[in-house]
Amino acid sequence: MSTKQATTLGELKKSGYKSLSIKEEIRKNLLIKIKAKENPFPGIMGYEDTVIPDTERALLSRHNILFLGLRGQAKTRMARQMTELLDEYIPVVSGSEINDDPFAPISKYARDLIDSKGDETPIEWLHRSKRYGEKLATPDVSVADLIGDIDPIKAANLKLSFADEEVLHYGIIPRSNRCIFVINELPDLQARIQVSLFNILEEGDLQIRGFKLRLPLDVMFVFTANPEDYTNRGSIVTPLKDRIQSQILTHYPKSIETALAITEQEAAISEEQKSIVTVSDLVKRLIEQIAFEARESELVDKKSGVSARLTISAYENAVSAAERRAIINDEKHTQVWLSDLVGIIPSITGKIELVYEGEQEGPFQVAYNLLERAIRTQFIQYFPNPETLKKKKGKEAAENPYKAIISWFDNGNGLNLFLETKDDDKVQMLYKVSGLHALVKKYFNAGSEKENALLMELVLHGLAAYSLISKKVIDGKIEFKDLMGSMLNLGTQHYGEDDFNEEDFN
Repeated sequence: MSTKQATTLGELKKSGYKSLSIKEEIRKNLLIKIKAKENPFPGIMGYEDTVIPDTERALLSRHNILFLGLRGQAKTRMARQMTELLDEYIPVVSGSEINDDPFAPISKYARDLIDSKGDETPIEWLHRSKRYGEKLATPDVSVADLIGDIDPIKAANLKLSFADEEVLHYGIIPRSNRCIFVINELPDLQARIQVSLFNILEEGDLQIRGFKLRLPLDVMFVFTANPEDYTNRGSIVTPLKDRIQSQILTHYPKSIETALAITEQEAAISEEQKSIVTVSDLVKRLIEQIAFEARESELVDKKSGVSARLTISAYENAVSAAERRAIINDEKHTQVWLSDLVGIIPSITGKIELVYEGEQEGPFQVAYNLLERAIRTQFIQYFPNPETLKKKKGKEAAENPYKAIISWFDNGNGLNLFLETKDDDKVQMLYKVSGLHALVKKYFNAGSEKENALLMELVLHGLAAYSLISKKVIDGKIEFKDLMGSMLNLGTQHYGEDDFNEEDFN
């Protein structure tokens, strides 16, 4: 008989099954993966040389873990993936509320059952997918929620005294015996609730309404916390923090390439959308750059962080904007244009926390400015830096590659790119700008017509970002004009990124 086929305690003994504590179990399976050169945390990118090695060392040391980092840094995801380091199935005493080990029962129910039935005690097999518990810490979480309480209805039904252990209603932690248990945002727990975790971490003692129980719980604890919580909402009490053996610092992606891979993996883009919409590497990098700009912005609260969910949501919105435009225009295929990025503003405003100055500026304006800064940063990865060209004099200044384009606008010409324009119409409109196509062909000679048109659009947005021409988003269109004429128009009217406002979307 194989181990898994055992249905009674006697059969389990004959199978030769050996019980391990959950931390020994994780250690055993992690060692197997390390020796086989397998990644125990697939899909977690950017942590290969930092967080993952730290986590592996903590698990090999049989430690409880605290992941400390800003929001959107895959802290909970890593904890959930630890279930893959558990054995596929473990035996538990049938009917046990706290997953009693048949060889080492700790609840009164399991002990009494084994005492009465011996080797005939029924057992069942618990899959690793059910060996994970999670609780979001909020100020209203009580000791009863986590540890347990007396159940007067159970006492009445069983006709037992309140002093009997069987009248206890176990909380979520005892019910997570032999499981991985995660408490997210630990500092949000009231100090007195955190204190109730002391003995569980150290000795396995529980105290419920005066009951002194000795329940040596076998739990792998993983806690997560955000550094801002230490000052804004609460803190981890020192004795509890001292009992969490490993504190691991998480971080945001350190490179655009890592951020690109994360967004590509996480964005929910259907096959139908992929068949309609093409997203260029340029657009993908612009979207990722927004998050990098936000993390450096003086208007965004750095203590709160900028989650990777910002770029994932923005990417999904950009694709949907292009898809919607294609459907409206009855086009079977399109690409994401820079003008479509106006549609990602709502994805940015909900993902950033602003400081006072940012609140004064307004979330829509801040989001738009972040997009402009991303364009400004990425533009010089493709074309010469206008700032450098401004410093040149004489013949070098005359050779400014943007001169023909700027002159075209200075001569009173303008360009209105409507957000829902057909692709072919947009291409034709871009070709009207003198010098624009020639500039793109000079630096990118091998692109298709639409790829070149996208780069032509980038040049216009880039020149506006560097204040060489003006740009205004209004009434479903992006309006490009000469800078001086726009500033003088109507005496005080100024067209530029600072004019962008929430009404432009209505």
